[in-house]
Amino acid sequence: MHRKLEPKLLTVLREGYTFKQFQGDLLGGLTVGVVALPLSIALAIASGVKPEQGLYTAIFAGFVIAALGGSRAQISGPTGAFIVIVYGIVQKYGYDGLVVATLIAGILLIIMGLARMGAFLKFVPYPVVIGFTSGIALIIFSSQVSDLLGLRLEKMPADFTEKWIEYVRHITPADPYTLAVGAASLIIIVLWPKITHKVPGPLVAILAVTFVVQYFQIPVDTIASRFGGVPNSLPSPHFPVVTWPLIQQMFSPAITIAILAGLESLLAAVVADGMTGTRHRSNMELIAQGTGNIVSVMFGGIPATGAIARTATNIKSGGSTPVAAIIHCVFLLLVLIFIGKWAAMIPMATLAAILIVVAYNMSEWREFSHLLKSPRGDVAVLVATFLLTVFIELTVAIQVGVLLAAFMFLQKMSTETHVDLITENLNDDEEFQARDMSGVSIPKGVEVFEIYGSLFFGAVRQFKESIRVVATKPRVLILRMRQVPTIDASGIHVLEELAAEARENGQLLIFSAVSRSVYRVMRKSGFVETVGRKNFAGDIFAALEIAKAYLDAIDPEKTR
Repeated sequence: MHRKLEPKLLTVLREGYTFKQFQGDLLGGLTVGVVALPLSIALAIASGVKPEQGLYTAIFAGFVIAALGGSRAQISGPTGAFIVIVYGIVQKYGYDGLVVATLIAGILLIIMGLARMGAFLKFVPYPVVIGFTSGIALIIFSSQVSDLLGLRLEKMPADFTEKWIEYVRHITPADPYTLAVGAASLIIIVLWPKITHKVPGPLVAILAVTFVVQYFQIPVDTIASRFGGVPNSLPSPHFPVVTWPLIQQMFSPAITIAILAGLESLLAAVVADGMTGTRHRSNMELIAQGTGNIVSVMFGGIPATGAIARTATNIKSGGSTPVAAIIHCVFLLLVLIFIGKWAAMIPMATLAAILIVVAYNMSEWREFSHLLKSPRGDVAVLVATFLLTVFIELTVAIQVGVLLAAFMFLQKMSTETHVDLITENLNDDEEFQARDMSGVSIPKGVEVFEIYGSLFFGAVRQFKESIRVVATKPRVLILRMRQVPTIDASGIHVLEELAAEARENGQLLIFSAVSRSVYRVMRKSGFVETVGRKNFAGDIFAALEIAKAYLDAIDPEKTR
């Protein structure tokens, strides 16, 4: 197996796993397990599935990704980023639709990893990431208002605007008991870190508030009243009925799940690298995420990815190898088997408070406000992605955001590509000033153009307009290309058109200082043979010598 596609767990074991490492991993795994317990339940409920399915995800997906992953200390499981897409799929297509979409996403992630595409996910623009993350945070917050206030809506609208219209209509009969439980939970979660970071605030809120609610028999909704309890056993493998029309319907959501899983996991891996001084294997991580997601939905779970906050908690608590993530999965498994039934007593308002804090932490509002000071193109991408996430759909938001960012980039690059006529100013060039110019002259009938920037499909129109600034037709046209780093098929095509026009007009076209990479593309496309290798010069001086020899050959009197 190629070392780059080797799981980090095998690397750790080969290096020699020590008892000291195990002590750190044990503490880190148990700590992050405590953090993951309430989050897994809350995220599952917010995603429109049963509470235990969040635990299944953390256990099965977390274990597989830890065993196969390319990061030493990353923790994977259900995350807030998936709430919007999972909820929408479940409401429209049911859980079987989610299973099919996640299976497709898992296969796509494995293919991406095997194809060494881990680096390509880094090209998703930052404004797009912040835009959809902030949009997801707002949607998560909106989805928890009813449970926090106890509005008891019969059916929660999926649409963001309709949801808030319903909230406004039913705000008067808000339940004071539920509001008090939610407020108390929120206060504990926010203030507890000021006392200690060793015990997570969400866990303290769940234990304290659940005890008070049960002891005083406070009439509020709980997991038991809403879902009928939490089972204390593992599920059997689930195989959905897969049809071709269902695959076609689920393919677009599957792409979104794959992109989200890949992005979030690699971001978490980068955070882990920064905290531990290690380097992750992005392609192996994608394969692990794909496999983990397939196993997750096969055993009743939902999509999973790397969790940045839980990964940071693991590292701060002493976890340094994938063993910590495995311990976190074993801990959650034991909790599910032995005390899972007690989770049914947790008030829904407490889970809503937990998710509201998660939404706040996800919102990246400081980064969002900072990006609003960026160039107009970046602001447009940010705002468009955010609004489409909130008011339309996350899948559309990511697709439009990436395309819009790409168009903005192409437009910027195209404006930076231009051509200047430099014949009269050539003697002022630094190359000429660095050499003895006594024997160098620019023959009559020669025009020299210098191209600046990449010659690609977005810039060819600009190039065509710039190259036609000469009213008279020179006998020799020299294109100086030392400032051209790249060229594509469109750039080759426009040069072919230019060469054809030159032949029709009886002109000689000479290329000067073409870089190796650009020349390689020209030669591979057959352009070099079309123009003739003798018309390529290493520098401007050699180009002028070619031009002088050509003019001497056709009309020696005019070059004297």
